[in-house]
Amino acid sequence: MKVHHLNCGTMRAPGGKLLDGQPGLLRRSELVAHCLLIETGDGLVLVDTGFGRKGVENPGAWLGTPFTIMVGAKPVETETAAHHVEALGHKLEDVRHIICTHLDVDHAGGLADFPNAVVHVRTAEHDAATSPANQSEKLRFRANQFAHRPLWSMYDEAGDDWFGFQAVRELKGLPPEILLVPLAGHTKGHTGVAVDTGDGWLLHAGDAYFFHGQMDPVKPHCPPGMTAFQNMVQTLRKPRLENVERLRELSREHADEVTVFSAHSPVEYQSLSRG
Repeated sequence: MKVHHLNCGTMRAPGGKLLDGQPGLLRRSELVAHCLLIETGDGLVLVDTGFGRKGVENPGAWLGTPFTIMVGAKPVETETAAHHVEALGHKLEDVRHIICTHLDVDHAGGLADFPNAVVHVRTAEHDAATSPANQSEKLRFRANQFAHRPLWSMYDEAGDDWFGFQAVRELKGLPPEILLVPLAGHTKGHTGVAVDTGDGWLLHAGDAYFFHGQMDPVKPHCPPGMTAFQNMVQTLRKPRLENVERLRELSREHADEVTVFSAHSPVEYQSLSRG
């Protein structure tokens, strides 16, 4: 399978060094929306979808004004998943499956661009996003992004062991080289997506962590602003921290077999997209 690394939404939040660790406080940091496009023998698979074309047309209405201001999002057409698919010579209907690490606005914004694709998601995530139980869930999930009634394919806690991670499972209608890896914490039903490329595994860890330094095998680190942000948006603190540690262990002990990366690190994205 061929895997393309896509940036489907650049974010430039104020805070500079406090968020990305680079010199300067009075500048905007930069985050990406790192998605995958996987070419299989039976069509294309997207992992996450970024802001989407409707996010470009009307960011405030589609993504929510508080979100766009907070993260400094200014969506552009050339970064939409739909644009990337077409630029690679495919049709939008060639995307037959979408796997969502979770359903926050910057990950589910492009679902409506692929209305005929089957959307794979954990049941806990689907339920929180489509039937929010509290104000926090109502704010972080955008009902308009699901108004087209996606073709959901949902998964409960069941599966096998994979490099020490439990309840890992294959997905309906997809090759066995693509796996769902539960990583609860950022949201209730947050998950990672593992892809066997033939030259090793890629593990898209979604928002299980945000800063590349958190995976440093010798001296894990994260700027204070980014640490505060992760704490602010987490749903389940203990599982989130446990999964960060497990991902770090995986990255340290199986670096020759598995490449771990998050959804928003520009450092990780640039390294993998160049490769």
